[in-house]
Amino acid sequence: MDDFGGYVASSDSLVVQPRMGFSDPETMRTGLAATAAAHAATVGTITLDSFTRVGDLDTAARAVRAGSDLNGYPILTHDSSVTERVLADSLAAGFPVQIRHGSALAHSIVERLVQVGLTATEGGPISYCLPYGRTPIAEAVTDWARTCETLAAARTPTRTPHLETFGGCLMGQLCPPSLLIAVSILEGMFFAGHGLTSVSLSYAQQTDERQDREALTVLRRLAARYLPNIRWHVVVYAYMGVYPTTIGGATDLLGAAARLAVDGSAERLIVKTVAESKRIPTIEQNVAALEHASATAAGRLRAADADISQLDSGIEDEALALVEGALDCHRDIDVALVRALNRGIIDVPYCLHPDNSGRARAVIDGGGRLQWSSIGAMPLPVPTGVTAAMSSSALLDNLHHVQMKFDVPHLPVAAKADIPEMEGASR
Repeated sequence: MDDFGGYVASSDSLVVQPRMGFSDPETMRTGLAATAAAHAATVGTITLDSFTRVGDLDTAARAVRAGSDLNGYPILTHDSSVTERVLADSLAAGFPVQIRHGSALAHSIVERLVQVGLTATEGGPISYCLPYGRTPIAEAVTDWARTCETLAAARTPTRTPHLETFGGCLMGQLCPPSLLIAVSILEGMFFAGHGLTSVSLSYAQQTDERQDREALTVLRRLAARYLPNIRWHVVVYAYMGVYPTTIGGATDLLGAAARLAVDGSAERLIVKTVAESKRIPTIEQNVAALEHASATAAGRLRAADADISQLDSGIEDEALALVEGALDCHRDIDVALVRALNRGIIDVPYCLHPDNSGRARAVIDGGGRLQWSSIGAMPLPVPTGVTAAMSSSALLDNLHHVQMKFDVPHLPVAAKADIPEMEGASR
């Protein structure tokens, strides 16, 4: 049975997953085997290299011929038979593997993953287009519609294709939860509209755990409302912004992500490693991160069983306004997504893509929570008490907020003395 979503749903514990990707086939095969053997409920990952993501296959091919390391697996460069050998043990054991890539134009990648026997991947026409390049959004929507239909066509009585939206991870940081939720829901609807019956909805850990718990509650409510006829689950990403540089800080931040996933009733967690701020992690570092996250999650009571306070700060109203505002643009969701971007109904803060309005801004407030400082044309309440303009030094402080919050307790005393007092950071 090949059913990534069903495998995750049937797990009794939080499923943890690495970002792992190596250009050498034998190393990639070893990485999948190590992930499967980890002391945790896991699924495997093959993350593609950046040349393949942007369609620069000539450069990827030259690197492979030269024996140079890439920052991921070049699935379109290696012959299909090579990738089939990489996957053979995993597929024989029924161990699910997901292809992760970051491509605005993903059709050729999905054709290849189906060819080699896989049915799980991730992306989306907005979330894999805006942050990563300048591909026109209309072109990305058209390609992703074809991509979804190709993946959905791989369905058989024993195979259920699965697609995860990256919408909850836009820009990695400084994007308020309501927009992350709205794009996740809209892309989930887009996937369903193009034939997918099993999807996952992403949400990346942000700056404040109470705000994140509220966001995950809202994401599940809206998924039940807008995706009633397909199977879905929620996947949390460990923090994707500037990562702690100390081992203690990185370990604590991953632990916080695992607790958030449990508190928010997520079914899956994408981990990060202690090496994340410095280099591509080794297989051993990936396995250590998987096992640490799994052990932390196992020690955490589900929100329903624990005395955990919940915020009600209006995230649901904002997310609903964004989803309905986008859907009002046209009854065909493909057209609606393009028009929502063009009209600024969806406006991603600090995103420089030409099809993004670029009028929205966000800031971390004095309590450590993400807030809108400017809404542009989005159908949201006008922010009060915050200023839209932010100096370059203030922007840098915001970008490093989480890193400092988790690194500072692990710095030597002499180093702490040189750091300005920061809201939310323990010294």
